[in-house]
Amino acid sequence: MHYLEIDTPALLIDRERVWENIEGMQDFADKNGVALRPHTKTHKMSALAGWQVEAGAQGITVAKVGEAEVMAQAGLDDIFIANQVVGSKKLERIRQLSGTIDISFGIDSIHHVEEADAVFKGSGRKAQVVVEIEVGEKRSGIIEADDFKKLLETIGRSDNVHFRGVFSHDGHTYKAEDAEACRALYEESAHRTLGFAQLAREMDMPPEVISIGSTPPFMLGFDIPDGITEIRPGTYILMDAGQSNVIGTYAHCAASVLTSVISKPTQARVITDVGAKGLTMQTRIAGITRTEGLGLLREYEGVHIDSVFDEHAIIYDEAFNRNVAVGERVRIIPNHICPVSNLYDTAWLVSGDEVLEEIRVDARGRLQ
Repeated sequence: MHYLEIDTPALLIDRERVWENIEGMQDFADKNGVALRPHTKTHKMSALAGWQVEAGAQGITVAKVGEAEVMAQAGLDDIFIANQVVGSKKLERIRQLSGTIDISFGIDSIHHVEEADAVFKGSGRKAQVVVEIEVGEKRSGIIEADDFKKLLETIGRSDNVHFRGVFSHDGHTYKAEDAEACRALYEESAHRTLGFAQLAREMDMPPEVISIGSTPPFMLGFDIPDGITEIRPGTYILMDAGQSNVIGTYAHCAASVLTSVISKPTQARVITDVGAKGLTMQTRIAGITRTEGLGLLREYEGVHIDSVFDEHAIIYDEAFNRNVAVGERVRIIPNHICPVSNLYDTAWLVSGDEVLEEIRVDARGRLQ
């Protein structure tokens, strides 16, 4: 059927664009001699994760244990949880997964090691941990070298925990003022990560994995420093308005939200049937990912969502108002696709105007 026959609101994925994005990032990783481990929190779909592995990704990254369980059930067998995992219930689930797949997870404190050591006792396989390094995002991760050394010493004394390596996320590059500022932050972050990897070697605990992530530096084609073993970009597969602003084109945006015009109460105001519950209220307010409004109209250059209620998007644009009728359907490019994917039960794969298939967002809501 024609995509305009789909009921709204709906999440659409352009097949040609999504495969161009998948293959483009895989080529980039291959040319730089590093493994690609894409972050699937962007799309939350095991089908798309399978495509990424089919194209050459070594494995996948997830944010939560629940996401790992969904992906493992779908046949993905090399998974990294890029997050600190706390609590015996979650660790028991990881222990169960470790019996059938290769799974590792993030840590940044002695508490994490001690919990994992206790839960994995008697399992026959050690907990595979990767230490997060804080590189400027001001989120989680080890900051001080002394704390890192104490953490490795604790792992070294553990009977049931194995040190897999180090990872970092340079999310603060999103707020860089321009490409060169982004490059400086990215290089600083990568070299800081490599510095901690060297500390591990000096303690006779050589890292198997030195992993860095975020989409902008790789979309800009920055060189990957020697010693980095893998990259973990996420948004590149679907793209969004924020990440597209980094490279100055929306041509890579594979995802959009189909919405219906439901009201034109004034000569300037247009209302559509998707609001915060299908689009989110997120925006990028600074730097190279800065966006205007709450989403862009794909077919109408310069038109954006001004505001949203729970179930309504509000647009103020007289020319747009004149060009659309009540009942007409339009497509919105979200500012940030990752939370948008999590708002839909299914996505519709389209090629041109034709609907090819409906894909389950099977990791939707797996927040635990």
